[in-house]
Amino acid sequence: MKILVMGAGKMGSFFLDLLSFDHETAVYEKDAKRMRFTYNCRRFTQLEEVREFAPELVINAVTVKYTIPAFNEVMPYLPKDCIISDISSVKTNLKAFYENSGHPFVSTHPMFGPTFANLQQLSEENAIIISEGDYMGRIFFKDLYQRLGLNIYEYSFEEHDKTVAYSLSIPFVSTFVFAAVMKHQDAPGTTFKRHMKIAKGVLNEDDYLLQEILFNPYTTDQVAQIRDELTCLLDIIDRKDAKEMKNYLTKIRENVRRDIEEIKG
Repeated sequence: MKILVMGAGKMGSFFLDLLSFDHETAVYEKDAKRMRFTYNCRRFTQLEEVREFAPELVINAVTVKYTIPAFNEVMPYLPKDCIISDISSVKTNLKAFYENSGHPFVSTHPMFGPTFANLQQLSEENAIIISEGDYMGRIFFKDLYQRLGLNIYEYSFEEHDKTVAYSLSIPFVSTFVFAAVMKHQDAPGTTFKRHMKIAKGVLNEDDYLLQEILFNPYTTDQVAQIRDELTCLLDIIDRKDAKEMKNYLTKIRENVRRDIEEIKG
């Protein structure tokens, strides 16, 4: 298959490396310097080169802020039957865009990134394939993700947004709170250092991505739950209620235990 990857960032380069030995691949990137570490593929900086290449599948891996603008820019140069796809963690407005694009489409979300994931060992990582898309496109990504050993879930666009609101907004907001109140430690403990590493990774993400995840319409309820739990915990601490503290710790340990069992099951 002739596959065009848009964007030579970390995820774009990852997909190029992954696909280039089994398919005829090309990358479109306006900044030629970003393509220095792309191999075994054609490298384009002009849209006319895309027209000549005539891809059968486009994987849009640009920064989430520019996902739809990048599609709009390249689509006049694509064959009518070319499948267009994105790997964005934020699907805002994409459903409507795809439905009016005139192209077959597939939308997926590899729920890992170069910041934390070991890209050589992904068996504990997950991927979402949006069920509202081209059948052959979905089969292509399902086969690809299965070869990587990913755990695959099929959700609608709405179900995806609800999942992201839970799985990303809660750890992101918790990290924001930690970063907001933390102070420099001359001799930080292990737990502090681990939280600091996570905070640095999250805050290294694109500002627009963080904003869009938190502006997800399903995020408010998740953040409200954090507020309620903090209020409850602060009340227990203020009253120095040892019995309630034990009950609280029992409750949250049970939450973690059930989650681990569900993952294993």
